[in-house]
Amino acid sequence: MGFSTLIGLLVGVGALALSVILEGGELGRYLSPSAALIVFGGTLGATLTSFPLSQVMKLPKLMLKGIAGGEASMSPSEMVELFVGLADKARRQGLLSLEDEATKIQDKFVSKGLLLVVDGVDPEVVRTILDMDLAALAERHQRGYSMVESMGGYAPTMGIIGTVMGLVTVLSSLDNPADLGPAIAVAFIATLYGVGSANLLWLPFGSKLKAQSREEIWLREVAREGILAVQAGDNTRVVREKLEAFLAASEREVKGAKIPDSSEPAEAGKKTVAMASGG
Repeated sequence: MGFSTLIGLLVGVGALALSVILEGGELGRYLSPSAALIVFGGTLGATLTSFPLSQVMKLPKLMLKGIAGGEASMSPSEMVELFVGLADKARRQGLLSLEDEATKIQDKFVSKGLLLVVDGVDPEVVRTILDMDLAALAERHQRGYSMVESMGGYAPTMGIIGTVMGLVTVLSSLDNPADLGPAIAVAFIATLYGVGSANLLWLPFGSKLKAQSREEIWLREVAREGILAVQAGDNTRVVREKLEAFLAASEREVKGAKIPDSSEPAEAGKKTVAMASGG
């Protein structure tokens, strides 16, 4: 996903700013520290009221993940090749030969699953353990993106509150009718900040985090099926067919991933799956 979130944010804000300039307006008139304080401070306060402090403290990390993305260093098609190689080695040398490879794989989910297989754990138990890991991961992710989406609901309301507060101040001093119009315009800036931050920041970030979560869980589901196929002793063709069922047709042509050979230095493990945990 890369930096598409940051690019989208810049495009959205830039479009709004350009529209003001094209209409002959002044961008400086849209700057209001008091409105920003009401909207962003109020949104943060509502979030602290709704969620535990430990969860809110993760907000900067979540925002960074939304900008930088949570992509894996290995594509799904390369992951298929990884498990095809593991299956081939397991059939030729036995499951115990995978222990070295398992310790070199950086992704803890894949490494854990392979080590369970090497230890001779029953396949149903392996599946249960991996499914529990996936469920826990999904729950952690859900707590993160649901908080950001909630902030998208609080922000417009805070903007309306700021506007009402501004109008109260304006209407309480009508001695100078000439200043009434500009004062009302300033009061409505809070609504602009609230609606704008919700639809350009919080809600898009929540959607991006949700999409990243689905992608990561899906990749781990592919890995789970690969682990179980290796344990079942499936031949390489069967393993490939099972895992490529998860992929789009255009992704099934990429080849080249390989398992780290035990005779290679430990750095070879960096070529294996390194998916972002996000949780």
